[in-house]
Amino acid sequence: MSIAFALVLAMLVDAALGEPRWIWDRVPHPAVMMGRAVDAVERRLNAGDQRRLRGVLALLLLVLGAGVFGLVLVWVPGTLVEVIVGAVLLAQKSLVQHVRAVADALSLSVGDGRRVVAMIVGRDTKAMDGPAVARGAIESAAENLSDGVIAPAFWFLVAGLPGLLIYKIVNTADSMIGHRTPRFEAFGWAAARFDDLLNLIPARLTALLIWLGGGVSLWHRAVGVAIWRDARLHRSPNAGWPEAAMAQVLDVALSGPRSYGGQMRDFAYVHGQGLRDIGAKEIDAAVSMLWRTWGIGLGLVAVVGVVELLL
Repeated sequence: MSIAFALVLAMLVDAALGEPRWIWDRVPHPAVMMGRAVDAVERRLNAGDQRRLRGVLALLLLVLGAGVFGLVLVWVPGTLVEVIVGAVLLAQKSLVQHVRAVADALSLSVGDGRRVVAMIVGRDTKAMDGPAVARGAIESAAENLSDGVIAPAFWFLVAGLPGLLIYKIVNTADSMIGHRTPRFEAFGWAAARFDDLLNLIPARLTALLIWLGGGVSLWHRAVGVAIWRDARLHRSPNAGWPEAAMAQVLDVALSGPRSYGGQMRDFAYVHGQGLRDIGAKEIDAAVSMLWRTWGIGLGLVAVVGVVELLL
């Protein structure tokens, strides 16, 4: 079976089962194991002089380990391992569940919305009003659609299990050590930059898929130009693309001022002319867009598989 069809099956299994608690309550999730590997390398190498060079070495060790492990798994006969590992490392259903939970909580009260959205965003949530909670949930939906679904699927399709595992270990390293703090700014530089590189194509592909998922009424040049324009307003070179696309198709304003560590940051709005007084209804619309985008992506992967069979 081709990698494309293995990916189709993995996407379907992930969408159907998500993250079964009865499994991960008994054995460590691969993402947890990757986190432990990053932590172990960081504790041993992030000391002394030449922190940036040490960070490059740490990244090389993590990438080499993930790549070799992926090659070992490829040697296992059949495609069951590829499907299982792919399903485990994709995050469509869990993403939908986490975002939908914010909508459900916000429908009860702003306080409930703050409590639940705090599980999926890194910003301060204590002073959030309802629209800020909704923006946080929708932004997380867009960004994690790229990082947690489209990007791993892309690298699986391009380079099989080694590509998928390398992407996931780099993404994990970026989330753990790719911060501009005194401890990690130099040491995590390589992880952050390599993560940016690996997400360069998937982030823009995600924006395209979201745009397509918005329907025929949005398939004109003005919307595409607006996505390209607004993506550059974002502080991230990649996250701005899916976020700008989601803002356009939902016609809501995203990003904007928010607080980190008690400090307000005056970030620009993405699609600033969009609706700002948003709530649970708009979060639910974002969840629907997650599934539409996933469906288009699934269809494209299936087409790749058919083409491979014909060639």
